Amino acid sequence: MSERGALRTRLELLAREVAKFGAVGALGLVVNIAVSNLIWRTTDIPVVRAGLMGTIVAILFNYVGFRYWTYRDRDKTGRTRELMLFLLFSAVGAVIETGLLYTATYGFGWNSPVQSNVFKILGIGIATLFRFWSYRTWVFKALPAEEAVLDTDRFLEQRRPTDEVAPGTVAH
Repeated sequence: MSERGALRTRLELLAREVAKFGAVGALGLVVNIAVSNLIWRTTDIPVVRAGLMGTIVAILFNYVGFRYWTYRDRDKTGRTRELMLFLLFSAVGAVIETGLLYTATYGFGWNSPVQSNVFKILGIGIATLFRFWSYRTWVFKALPAEEAVLDTDRFLEQRRPTDEVAPGTVAH
């Protein structure tokens, strides 16, 4: 495979990873916002605490999605280590997310339902960038190089048409 082809394959694999991460994250966003809003509207729990509760539920949801779908082909040894790192980096993301909501709510007094949701979503967006980098770098570690090559070959096989037709001929 040429260097250019290898780069293209890597970019395609990264794009698939980002798409899967984004799909799980989008569902996690819905869970996070739904749980937060449910708590905000049905209890007297303060905004930031309720937002943190929504984040915790979404973190649990996301772990299942990332482990069993987005990163299902990644190294599966050391699940305890993986879960501990996932929770650690998720906690840092929760601090980023909740810190923005806290600043908006208590620093600027922006605590209407719309403002709370806007700053909750903005915090999730910023925290997501950190989470993507940390999860793929530290938590769901790539397989050793040999297995990564096999995965790349499997990816290429899936993309290759089954019936190749010589140039200038008509397929039947």
